[in-house]
Formats: sequence, C-alpha cells, structure tokens
Amino acid sequence: MAKEKIILTGDRPTGRLHIGHYVGSLRRRVELQNSGLYDKIFIFIADAQALTDNMENPEKVRQNVIEVALDYLACGLDPTKSTIFIQSQIPELCELTFYYMDLVTVSRLQRNPTVKTEIQMRNFETSIPVGFFTYPISQAADITAFRATTVPVGEDQEPMIEQAREIVRRFNYIYGETLVEPEILLPDNACLPLPGTDGKAKMSKSLGNCIYLSDSADEVQKKVKSMYTDPDHLRVQDPGKLEGNTVFTYLDAFCRPEHFGLYLPEYPNLDELKAHYQRGGLGDMKVKKFLNEIMQETLEPIRNRRKEFEKDIPAIYDMLKKGCGTARETAAATLDDVRKAMKINYFDDAELIAEQVKKFGGE
Repeated sequence: MAKEKIILTGDRPTGRLHIGHYVGSLRRRVELQNSGLYDKIFIFIADAQALTDNMENPEKVRQNVIEVALDYLACGLDPTKSTIFIQSQIPELCELTFYYMDLVTVSRLQRNPTVKTEIQMRNFETSIPVGFFTYPISQAADITAFRATTVPVGEDQEPMIEQAREIVRRFNYIYGETLVEPEILLPDNACLPLPGTDGKAKMSKSLGNCIYLSDSADEVQKKVKSMYTDPDHLRVQDPGKLEGNTVFTYLDAFCRPEHFGLYLPEYPNLDELKAHYQRGGLGDMKVKKFLNEIMQETLEPIRNRRKEFEKDIPAIYDMLKKGCGTARETAAATLDDVRKAMKINYFDDAELIAEQVKKFGGE
C-alpha cells in the first residue's frame, strides 16, 4: 500500500497576514490544496510557538488567532479540503516535544542557523526563553504528529526541517520504525521574500511597512504611493535603478502578461517597462499607478471574501474547533505508536503484565 502524501504547514498568529505571507506561502498552499496530489493537508495556527516570545502579551496572540483564520479562508483555504487547527489545543504535541528533547543536544540546537538568526533578531542573546530555544524540537513534534511527508517552507527554514529529520532518524534507530521522515518542499518561484514598502529587507508589523491582505483599497493605494523606489531617480528623465527598487520587486511578484493590456497598453511586457525606467523618461508615479492597479485586482477578491466570513465569527470558531478535533485524533494515534515504541504504554501491554506475573510467581 502506497504511503499517504500529507502536508503540514502553518503561521504564527502575531498579526494579520500580509502580502509577504501571500507570495511566500498562502498562494502556494491554495494551489497544493486544490491540486488533488495530497491525501491530507493540515494547516495550523501556531499560537503556542507565538507565545515563546510573546509570553507577556497573550492577548496579542489570542486576538490574532481569528485574524489568521479569516485570512486563510479569504485566500481560499477550504476546511472541507484542509484541516485547519490551533496548535495549543493539541496537547499531544507537548508530550511528543518532551520525548524528543532527549534526542537533541544543547550544542546541536545552538548550531541551528535559523535559531541563531531568530535569537539575534529578538535580542535574546543573553536571556533566551527555553521554549523559544527549543522550538525546532517543538516543530519536529508538529510535523511528525501528523505523519507529514511534505513540509512547504522557504529556504530559511531548511535547517529546521533538517533538525526534524534528524530527530525522526534517531528515534527510529533507537525505538524501531515509528515516525515518518518529512521532505521539504521549497517555493517553485524565483521570487525572493518581499521587502517592506519602505525598502527594508523584512516586512513586519512592528516596522509598519506591510500591505495587509485585509487592507482597504484606499490603504493599499496610499501604501503603494509611498513605496520606496530609487532615491537617485529625482526627475522623470533621469535613468533609474531596479536593484533595491521595491516597486519593481513587487511587480516581479504580482505582474502577469495580461496586466499590460488591461492597465498599461503602451508596454508589451515587464522587460520593456524595466528597460524604459533604466534608460530614463519614465516616472515613479506612473509605475506605482500600474502596480496599484495590479495590487487592487489581486487583493479585492480576498478582501471581499474576508468581509463575508467576518459576518459569522461563531462559525469560524466552530470550524477551528472541528479542525482541532480531527487534528487531535491524528496526533493521539501517533502518540500511541510513540509510547508503544518507547515501551511506556504500561497499561496497554498485556504481554508485560503477564511477564511480571510470571516473574513474581503470581497468577
């Protein structure tokens, strides 16, 4: 019998989702969900992981769980095709994490490049919360609990998946073949992570440089108008640079050939638009106006679907509760296998009890 193909992926609920999430993962997730190539898809809201560096602000995490759920549904994730659930509601994940901790050394965690980068970003060098430090182990529990064969992530998460694979291999070596080793699924587009609207490398809520999926048409237009371009492109006739020019980075991510016929018919394609900008004679506002049209076309259906879902919030919580029930059943079955392999399923092991009866001369 062929092994089931199972996807696991998710997001931390620390804010509404933005177009960086859309380009980086959401758009692809919807395609994978609708491809029919996978037997099961689990998508989780990683609230427990979010608390590892927001422990003093649980309300932030709590409020954003529903925001992320709404963004998921608005983008086209379908609870009849994917199991959408909340991480903290699956206690089996904590138990798996606890067992996996015995398979990983502190020095191995310290060498994880993703962990090192995240620690520096949050200025945790001198006081790292243990929960944050060990989140690669927690992530391995998330992946293995659902027997995920495929984990779609960006290249920056490769060290995390490799850590999970190491844990699986070590567990299976010690206790016998029990866990499924996941494969990484990298983005199939060459598009780099979207920078913030201010040109900074990272788009983040704290920097105020995001275009959110739920932004109004006016908010999107305002943000596109103020977007960072080439600071030396002062006059229309000046040659402009593409490198580091946020507007053109966004066009690379969102522009399709048909957009020119609709919104900028004097250019046949993006290459011609870029060439004109580089040789001079093309103003930033004209390019921004073109980008705004594309962004509105992309975001309007998402925005409209979200407004519909917002009309019945109890239904969203019911959907999440149902997803948690399905997810918990799956995780519990994996945990049963793990406990059996580790020989800590004392009350289910009739052979053990019979053996002890014989050993101590009972009946």
